[in-house]
Amino acid sequence: MTKFADLKLDPKVLKAVESAGYETPTPIQAGAIPPALEGKDVLGIAQTGTGKTASFTLPMISMLSKGRARARMPRSLVLAPTRELAAQVAENFDIYAKNTKLTKALLIGGVSFKEQDALIDRGVDVLIATPGRLLDHFERGKLLLTGVQIMVVDEADRMLDMGFIPDIERIFSLTPFTRQTLFFSATMAPEIERITNTFLSAPAKVEVARAATTGENIQQGVVMYKASRKDRQAKEKREVLRALIEQEGEACSNAIVFCNRKTDVDIVAKSLKKHGYNAEPIHGDLDQSKRMEVLSGFRDGDIRFLCASDVAARGLDIPNVSHVFNFDVPSHAEDYVHRIGRTGRAGRKGKAFMICVPQDEKNMADIERLVNNEIPRVDSPYAPEAPKARDSKPTSGKSSRAPKKSEPAKPAEKAKTDAPAERTEAPKSTRSTSRKTTPRQDNTANRTKGGQVIGMGDHLPSFIALSFEERREAG
Repeated sequence: MTKFADLKLDPKVLKAVESAGYETPTPIQAGAIPPALEGKDVLGIAQTGTGKTASFTLPMISMLSKGRARARMPRSLVLAPTRELAAQVAENFDIYAKNTKLTKALLIGGVSFKEQDALIDRGVDVLIATPGRLLDHFERGKLLLTGVQIMVVDEADRMLDMGFIPDIERIFSLTPFTRQTLFFSATMAPEIERITNTFLSAPAKVEVARAATTGENIQQGVVMYKASRKDRQAKEKREVLRALIEQEGEACSNAIVFCNRKTDVDIVAKSLKKHGYNAEPIHGDLDQSKRMEVLSGFRDGDIRFLCASDVAARGLDIPNVSHVFNFDVPSHAEDYVHRIGRTGRAGRKGKAFMICVPQDEKNMADIERLVNNEIPRVDSPYAPEAPKARDSKPTSGKSSRAPKKSEPAKPAEKAKTDAPAERTEAPKSTRSTSRKTTPRQDNTANRTKGGQVIGMGDHLPSFIALSFEERREAG
């Protein structure tokens, strides 16, 4: 069996690997590290959770051990699709390069440009970045890529999904033609193959698993659930999720719950917390500091349930995740492979459950077609008590009017015949009081001064009292 000592890594790197507790490389590491150390381009294809990050960080540190970085000109470049994955690569670099004097800079959104510029100005050996932030620095004139000796593209298929391929092509054009390129991906879409044919020179292809396969150590299951009523579907799905968690009991030490939409991530996390579960959300709308805080809490065991969008599905190395729950069936079949790959990592056992409602059955068929396997069906542990709820609480207009239909008809008719008499008399007296008495009192009060009526009272002019004929004669 191959050991890290057999891979011809730098002794300082081997010492760091041993102190981290690793002795035997994974298949992708054993296949990719030797050609990388020889200076060859490498195309690595392996499912998520197989150790791709160490496949490029270990040879990179070994090869950069000699030499010195210059200001604004990094010696190597690692591109990652998300902030979390870029931060994880930076953490791996710190672990494996702790016995060297190599420096690094992390360029991601949500962090001050000023702080990042200061690091670049001092000169860094390894630059780890997301494509957008890297180009921002370049366009501001703060960065030169003409000194890049080694370029790594990690999770290339995720780059494709997120629309980064034009940025990747531009970045490639800014680096020297003589660079060494290490290209890693879990799947091999036609667009990814086009880029590798364009920018890689006679690469050593290392494929340790068929593209889009799921780990054999992950027990999978799907609940085919149909809600009691369409308007209750979202609520009942949350009930199913909690029932699955309860069914797993203590075996579910921690879990990632995946949703398709950011709004659902927040709703599911809030629902779990409301029912007493230690859960927090993570998605692209959160501040970077908050996202890193939540991830750190989940890694440390302070948070039991991480409710996530697909921003957390790719490449994050959280080794001890016992369960993955797909609250939604992913819209893209490849995302299923990446999601469930968060459990069962580094040879451990894991479980992955998915909740599928009728409108998601097409997406689920795409997943089964991609992985070339049927996902086992499991019975729903939750059964809604819909009939009982309808009897105890009226849910429609008909049920609220039902008691009136059982009333006798005669009293109702009598009420109809008696009502007009009351309506013709009572409103009349009310109207006469309100329209005549009250205004008259107000007007009299306004025309009275010292007990004498002013205006048209006792001071009526004499000509007004004359008849029409008398006024004509007076004419």
